[in-house]
Amino acid sequence: MNNYERETYTVTGKSFTAVAVNMASKAGEYMKSKLGQSLNVQVKTSLHDLVTEVDKGTEILIRKIIRTYFPTHAILGEEGVEPGAEASRLALEAMKDEEYVWIVDPIDGTTNFVHGLPFFSVSIALAHRGEVIVGVVYDPSRDELFVAEKGKGAYVHGKRMSVSPEERLEDSLVATGFPTDRERVLPLALRQIEAVAPRVRNVRSAGSAALHLAYVAAGRLSGFWEANLNAWDIAAGMLLVQEAGGRITDIDGTPYGLQVRDVAATNGRIHEELLDALK
Repeated sequence: MNNYERETYTVTGKSFTAVAVNMASKAGEYMKSKLGQSLNVQVKTSLHDLVTEVDKGTEILIRKIIRTYFPTHAILGEEGVEPGAEASRLALEAMKDEEYVWIVDPIDGTTNFVHGLPFFSVSIALAHRGEVIVGVVYDPSRDELFVAEKGKGAYVHGKRMSVSPEERLEDSLVATGFPTDRERVLPLALRQIEAVAPRVRNVRSAGSAALHLAYVAAGRLSGFWEANLNAWDIAAGMLLVQEAGGRITDIDGTPYGLQVRDVAATNGRIHEELLDALK
């Protein structure tokens, strides 16, 4: 199912990637220590968009580590931005002149975390002048660390990943997500599922965009799409997909950039077919 090469990747010293891996590991430990406890759950943009004190505590932990190692770097974290697409756009715009920007989602899959469903992750990316150069997604429930460096490949459990071999959409297992914007975006998402489902082997929706992207990189999914995501949902997983040999674009086919909110990621071989179905 997973097409790993024999090459093994390890990080040493205080490189960007080593620090990102350290942050993800510590964040995962903190998240696991809070599982099963009574949580203060708050609503953000809707009843479907949740935040807890663990999200906030995890981001504080990550920010402290970044400031310790890289005090001049900018940080774009989900819990430091007001809810809503426009606030996200403005926060990203405010960072456009920064040389280095860390892009952090402390818990991608908060609803799963709240309900005790073990499919959530911490997502950490580093962009240099707008280009993502490091991406780390950590699943504390399975102790799976997905890591990529620009030009150096993508790895899980220290072994190199490559995307799945499917050549046709009809042979593919794909995933999507349900948006928190139930008024404007949900009807579109349901129409997309109605269009795609008959043309693929099956569709999954597990609730963490970052992990879905990591699974595309690992060859466990042939593709993933979702509308109305933020940079912190996508940035790390995007690099994983690219470095594993896959392709990621806007759902209209334009190349991925940090401003993209409607994303499609695949093994590359089924990309045009998936985009065609989404049209």
